[in-house]
Amino acid sequence: PLYSSAASDVYKRQVHASPDAVKATCFVEGFMPRLIHAPFCPHSRFIRLVMAEMGMEVELTEERPWERRAEFLALNPAGLTPVLVEEEALFVPHADLIAEYLDETRGLALGNRRLLPDPPGPRVEVRRLAYWFNHKFFAEVSGPLTLEKINKRFMRNEEGGGPPDTASIRAARNNVRYHMQYIGWLVARRNWLAGDELSYADLAAAAHLSCVDYLGDVTWNESEGARLWYAKIKSRPSFRALLAERVAGMAPAATYENLDF
Repeated sequence: PLYSSAASDVYKRQVHASPDAVKATCFVEGFMPRLIHAPFCPHSRFIRLVMAEMGMEVELTEERPWERRAEFLALNPAGLTPVLVEEEALFVPHADLIAEYLDETRGLALGNRRLLPDPPGPRVEVRRLAYWFNHKFFAEVSGPLTLEKINKRFMRNEEGGGPPDTASIRAARNNVRYHMQYIGWLVARRNWLAGDELSYADLAAAAHLSCVDYLGDVTWNESEGARLWYAKIKSRPSFRALLAERVAGMAPAATYENLDF
């Protein structure tokens, strides 16, 4: 296997709903949601964090999107993870759409733990920052690093495998610095990235950073505020399953599991 499967059982047992919130186990009674994911796909990790924070139990199915299997392409012709299988004939592709769908179907039940706030202004800010990390940070940092340093190790030549592109890695390592400065700027003015409460913005940022942190490419000395924010979110129970995962043949950086790094 590409990755350790030990984390899957941990993740399926996670339930974090508070006593006054409705436990969002499954939308269709008797059907457990299934998430088709890649363990070190940052977008997959974002949705896994969202589900854990919502108190959902979910079945995880690992996919290697670069193989472009016909069965997977039938669910998402774009060939990208993650894909949420909510019921027998409902397939929700792409992290942005899944996050919106989960808020629409389960957000109100979370009360003050809702991850996408109700007022329009704060809602826009959460979406803006979630977009920043799921698209801009991914294009500039987490996407190139996971492709070059993880995925290419398991891809055949015809799938885009081969030696890592060192220029792409250098550029991503350089880009991460200003993103860390931006996170530090945000948390110097707010409790969390988008405001007073934990939101999709924090979970998106943390999901992408977790992949980069595994590889040892986060410049934690760039911003003390960013480091403290990440230590806070990494200490949450929703993060446990991610921290338990390993890439076959590649140990994580020393900071990856360390909650006091």
